[in-house]
This record gives sequence, C-alpha cells and structure tokens, in this order.
Amino acid sequence: MRAQLVQKWRPSLALVLGGGLAGTLVLSLIGLVALRYLGPEIGFRNAAALLGSLILLATAFLGWLLVRLLLSPIRALNAYAAQTRSQPGQTLDPPDQSGTAELHEMARNVVDMADHLRNREMTIRSFTDHVSHEIKTPVSAIRAASELIEDSGTLAPDDQKLLAQIDGAARQIEDQLTALREVARAREMTHQGSARLDTLRTWLREDFADLGLSFSGAALSLPIGESGLRVILTQLLNNAREQGAQSVVIAAQGSPSGLELSVSDDGKGISPGNAAQIFDPFFTTKRDQGGTGMGLTILRNMLSVHGGEISLRPGESGACFVVAFTPVPTR
Repeated sequence: MRAQLVQKWRPSLALVLGGGLAGTLVLSLIGLVALRYLGPEIGFRNAAALLGSLILLATAFLGWLLVRLLLSPIRALNAYAAQTRSQPGQTLDPPDQSGTAELHEMARNVVDMADHLRNREMTIRSFTDHVSHEIKTPVSAIRAASELIEDSGTLAPDDQKLLAQIDGAARQIEDQLTALREVARAREMTHQGSARLDTLRTWLREDFADLGLSFSGAALSLPIGESGLRVILTQLLNNAREQGAQSVVIAAQGSPSGLELSVSDDGKGISPGNAAQIFDPFFTTKRDQGGTGMGLTILRNMLSVHGGEISLRPGESGACFVVAFTPVPTR
C-alpha cells in the first residue's frame, strides 16, 4: 500500500500569490512612512540601515514561504514523475511536499494516474501470461499428437502434407505466443544509462558481417543503456537483412527535441501500403517464413519506457528508421 499524502490545511494558490504581492507592497509603504518619522529621531542614515535590514528579513521570509509552498512541491512532483517514468515496475512513495491546495490536488492526481498506469501494465502482463499458458497447453498436445502420428509411418503422402501443415500451424501459434509475451515484457524492461555507437562497432561488424556498415556520430552518447541499444540495432539490422540490403548507415545526431538515431539501408524498402501498418501488432509480410510481426511492436513498447519513439522516414530509397529520444525531465 502506497503512502498517502498527508491531509492538512493548505492555503490556496491565489492566497499565496496575493499575499506575496500585498506583502511586498506593504513593506515598501511601511519603509517610506517609517523613514519619514525615524529619520529626524535617529538620523536618516541609521534609519535607512535599520529599515533596510528589517525589509530584507521580511522579504527573505516571504521568499522562504514561496519556495516552500510553490517551488519545492513542484520540484518534488517533477522528481516523482521522472522516477516513475524511469522505474515503471516499482511502487514509489508520493512526494511529501504538496504546497498549496491546487498543487496538492495536482500531486494527488499525478500519483493516482501513476498507480492506475502501473496497475494496468500489471493487468496486461498477467492476462498475457494467463492466455499464453492456456493456449500453449493444447498446442503442445497437438504437436505431440502430430509427432506420434508421423512416427507411425502409415500415412499416405497427402496425409503427411496435411500433418506437416498442422505441425507448422502449431509452431506458428507458439511463436506468436512467445512474441506476445515479449510485447508485454518490453513495457517493463528498463535499460538505464547511456551508450555510444563506437562501443558496439566491433560487435555489430562481427554479427552483421554480410552488411556493409558505416557510422556517423558514433561518439555521441544516447540516453539508453548498451543492452537497449543492442536490442534496437539488432531488430533494425535484421529487418534490413531480410529486405536484401547490402549496406546500412547508422547515424546518431542531435535534433530540435533531443537526440535521434537513424538506421538507413539500401534494401527493397517498404511499400506505402505497408508503411502505415509496420508498427501494428502481428503485421508481417513473411508469415510463411515464420515471421510473427511483433518485432517492431516490441521495439516501440521498449522505447516508450525510455521516452523514445520510432518512426519510418518517408521518401527514402530503401528504408530509414528513426529513433527519437526526448530528454526525461530531472529534478
């Protein structure tokens, strides 16, 4: 059970802002009046120094109130939101500073929203695991029965073809279930830290030796851990390989909204009709070759946890995927 925001009286935002402005005005007027009457008594220089000190102390007190009631709660809420985003699987304590009544209400809504999203993710994961388990059992039984029938050796050629189709369909269902679990798991995976392309250059050229790889901005630090960067590049380079690409350009660079990573190939490209569906779950043009159509969906879900988005850049020869990273706000 998460900690609850403490219930206590809180001033309204209008009262805090109005009080601060009124206090500043009153201090100025009091200073002028006091200087008029104290000056002849203790000297205008002494009166000015005394009043300046008192006004400075009063202003510092007003500043402390504004920091405590406005700035500190906003910073605490911002830090809570950033931590919730970077640690989606963990239950975090809500901010203990809520300031004015309006800020308290906003903090409570943010905490409730975070809990709602966390519970929804857990529900999706639990449902996915349950459905996968329930379907996997009969599929395993179908495959076992197919193997027993095949081992009998009494089937006609046409029956053997039909049995092979049944076994292939069962394998495809198992692949889809595995991909479905990976989609749900991708929403929970975190790859904290940062990584650069130059640290993965050797690995990429060994694992994708059939592709002519070239790099740009390899020394730029991307806001995702090395394991996450490996997942991104593996999926996109495998896609390029399947499309018959011979060379791929991997580039990291700054953008107006943050950083972006692009992977461009010289393969067959993606038709306009398919381009609108490539990020949809289960969409694939290679189902007869065992494709599940979940690779880009898994990648998109993983990136959403890290403030990233993936898109297909139109108007390019071959295919060009762009991963845009938006900076996560910090305290």
